[in-house]
Amino acid sequence: MNMDRTSPPPDRGLIRFVGTLGLAAAIANVTIGGGIFRLPSAAAEALGPAAPLAYVVCAVVMGLIVLCIAEAGSRVALTGGPYAYVEVAFGPFVGFLTGVMLWLLGTTAVAAVSTVFIDNLGVLWPAVATPLGRAVALASSFALIGAINVVGVKHGARLNVVTTVAKLLPLLLLVAVGLFAIDPANLVMAETPSTAAVTRASIVLIFAFSGIESALVPGGEVRDPARTVPRAIFLAMSGITVLYLGLQFVAQGVLGPALADSTTPLADAAGVVLGPWGRSLLLVGVVVSTFGYLSGMTLAAPRALYAFSRDGFLPRALGAVHPRFHTPWIAIIVQTTLTCVLGITSGFGALAVIANVAALLVYFGCAAAAWELRRRDVRMEGAVPFRVPGAALVPVLAGLAIIVLLTSITWPEWLVLLEVAAVAAIIFAITRQRRATAAQKSSPRE
Repeated sequence: MNMDRTSPPPDRGLIRFVGTLGLAAAIANVTIGGGIFRLPSAAAEALGPAAPLAYVVCAVVMGLIVLCIAEAGSRVALTGGPYAYVEVAFGPFVGFLTGVMLWLLGTTAVAAVSTVFIDNLGVLWPAVATPLGRAVALASSFALIGAINVVGVKHGARLNVVTTVAKLLPLLLLVAVGLFAIDPANLVMAETPSTAAVTRASIVLIFAFSGIESALVPGGEVRDPARTVPRAIFLAMSGITVLYLGLQFVAQGVLGPALADSTTPLADAAGVVLGPWGRSLLLVGVVVSTFGYLSGMTLAAPRALYAFSRDGFLPRALGAVHPRFHTPWIAIIVQTTLTCVLGITSGFGALAVIANVAALLVYFGCAAAAWELRRRDVRMEGAVPFRVPGAALVPVLAGLAIIVLLTSITWPEWLVLLEVAAVAAIIFAITRQRRATAAQKSSPRE
């Protein structure tokens, strides 16, 4: 018998309802958020017609990361996602720091995308464009989404499926019709871009591919996670990559050099391809897409607070499971309130930068955890875990790719992350005695 093999304890009180399609929809929902409606112009500004190269680089890097997350997720079924994976692999302190980065990512990303949601809603509904209308609309939207997720994970997962389908329809229509309106001359590369230029553009586009790490947080509510997690990941990420490439080709092929200066690239492309009604359709698509993102993250992000409470880092109340709906209802209310306040008081740019750096740090932890969990043969009782092809190489390549991307981060951006990590370390130290006492009480007496 392998003495290194461990079987993480299951979460109590949560219902395993989420299946492959539900989890894949959640991944697509939180990944296809507001970023893709903005980033085609940024990619074109950096690389011109060569912009699809950056998407390919991002897809390759994310593919390596996804392989690591898939294996780790098939071995650890605790709620907390990457936080739980790293904790089982490297212990409470490293796991807690990863969990804090995951929570920071989810919180800042949701707040950032909520600003995109409300700004575009203000274009369609001028009453929302005022400061008071903006605050009231954001508060009402978060209250609605929070209430749906408190009522039950079943309803939250179903809302993810509905909003995912609703957001994809206008994007798929643009790709399907736009392919016939492309001017081939707009896709001709005058010169091959430098490696540095592709890398910089890829760093920007990581925001459009991130989200999977948060969608996997409700691991304690996933049915048959050893099979469901990897299948849902590959189903979602394959479709997302193809869709992104199609949208970039259409936007570049239709708008040409004008794409780099557009602040609403997909809506502008739709206006050319489909006419004025097409532009309005895409504006509605932004609102639906970002609302769906907020919905998906409200299903996922509060579970990080639940996991912190479960492990003794935060007050016990945050880990309360509703006796009727079987959801971490207090964590949902606290998380939703915090992100709503940030959305009302903060801007998109600063929040998005913090989210990107936190995401890369979480991904690095997942790559390292996948290697360590396999080395120790950690697995769920009775389940055969997914095994990453080329296991000895994939986590290393993923880690190196992340380090290369992180070299572009500025010192002020690093300082924010270091400050957050310092606060997390203090919390870990302060709660050490309480967690040790709780562990002794919960352990069986000899």
